[in-house]
This record gives sequence, structure tokens and C-alpha cells, in this order.
Amino acid sequence: MERHFTLLSGERGVLQIEGADRREFLQGLVTNDVAKLGSDRALYAALLTAQGRYLHDFFLAEHGETFLLDVEAARLADLARRLTTYKLRSRVSLKPVSEYWAVAVAFGAEPLSALELSSEPGAAAKIAGGVAFVDPRLVALGARLILPRATAAAVMEARGFLPAEPDAYDRLRLSLGVPDGSRDLLPERALLLESGFDELNGIDWNKGCYIGQELTARTKYRGLVKKRLLPVAVEGPLPQPGAIVFWGDEEAGEMRSSRGGNGLALLRLDALERASKETPLRAGEARLSVTIPAWAKL
Repeated sequence: MERHFTLLSGERGVLQIEGADRREFLQGLVTNDVAKLGSDRALYAALLTAQGRYLHDFFLAEHGETFLLDVEAARLADLARRLTTYKLRSRVSLKPVSEYWAVAVAFGAEPLSALELSSEPGAAAKIAGGVAFVDPRLVALGARLILPRATAAAVMEARGFLPAEPDAYDRLRLSLGVPDGSRDLLPERALLLESGFDELNGIDWNKGCYIGQELTARTKYRGLVKKRLLPVAVEGPLPQPGAIVFWGDEEAGEMRSSRGGNGLALLRLDALERASKETPLRAGEARLSVTIPAWAKL
């Protein structure tokens, strides 16, 4: 098995946050505990609506006196705009810096050891003028790096990584049942606990208040989760995102992203319990087989 890297140039961008109040500013807004962010630890977090619905998810890494946010490139401006509305008198500045920084993912054969990282989710270290960190969601996803764009590919190749197309990493992600931003989580609709954020280390239940915290906590402690985003093996033509999943004649959920016979679907848990070989889940002309990831707690 070989060791690979992919530069996510079109998919991911970088938002820089600096200023004396940067930590306190984010702490009151996002789902994870920014007090735990440091040069040796990166975080995964989300920004929610006041009603606890998903708006954005991102990775947070510390680089000197700044925070670097690894975000969806196409939605970076929207995230920056939303965060800026809460700035008020905070001593912070937000700046898109994707022209300087590139986001890379490292996966395959022992990527963490090649980057001198431990196997702890979120473990981070400086590298070649940037930062490398174990994916905070799931160690099996490998590592993520924020590197100077001009030298990113050379840095990875010098560490023994071979370039790979983005779809290779996407297949790994789908096989593990991990969502990819707004491809799988519909903004202003998705709930974090339906999408695995608890198990994927995206929420800190012991930190103080943040936007949407009350409703997120209520969903957890009252056991109100009725759907889950889960990996499915697809037999037949790949359904389009948003395609309705049926159990017999009954709607059981909706498809999200898919590639090469694997996909994610948001499924009603009661329909999932009743699905069988005689009456399987279907989407369009495809038959779906659900796998419960080892990390998921249903």
C-alpha cells in the first residue's frame, strides 16, 4: 500500500483570524472548545443557527499568533461574513488567505508516522512553514495540512507521498461514513447529532454557551435523534444528491454525496430497523445496503 497526498485547491480555502481577542471571539460562537486549540492540537467545529441548525463546519489550527480555518472554498466568503457580524468591539480581524495557503490531505500507508504525528485525533505539529494535524474527526482519515501554496506539493513528495486525485480521498471518506460539509449537511436544515458530530469530535459538551448550544444539548439529552447520516453501498446507478430513499412505498430518507458504489444517506432510524433482504432500501433504480460505522453510536 502506498502513501498518498491530495491538494484540495478547488475544494478547500483558508480563513485567517488574528488579534488579541481571537480565542474568546470564537469560543462564544462555535461548537468546540477553542481553549483547547494550540500549536500541538487542532480542532473540528461548526457554526450553527440560533435554532441549532448547521451553517458551516471547519478545521481550526494555530499558526503563530493566528488561527487558520480550513473551510469550504466556495462558502468561505459566507462564513467570513457571518463571523464578522459578531465581531462588534472584539480585537480580531478576519482575512481570506487562500492565495497563500493550500490545504492537503495525507492518507494511505502510515501517513502519520511520515509526518511525525502521534495517532491522537487532532495532534498537530509545525511543518515546512505550515501546520500538519491528525484529522480530528477520525484517525483513519489520515492527516490534514495547511502549507504555503508555492511549496505544498514539493513538501509532500519529499516526505514520500505520491500525488492522488481528489476522488481517491473521497472514496476513503465515503467508505468511513464521514460527511463533507454542505455536500452532505444541508445549511440551515441539518442537525449535528444526525450527522455524527458527537462521535466525530465536533462538539464539546463541557464548554460554555455558543450559538445553537441549547437546542443541540436538548436534542442529545432528550434522545430526540430520529435520523442518521450513514454510509450505503449502492448497487445500480448512483442516485443524485437529494434523491428520495424508499423502504417499499414509504419514504425512508434522502441521498447525499456518492462515488464509485459508495454513498451517504440521511435515513430514518425506524425505517432502517425494518429494512430487510425482502424489502431493501432503494433510491431510483439502485438498491442500498447500509453499514453502521464502527465509530457511530446509534
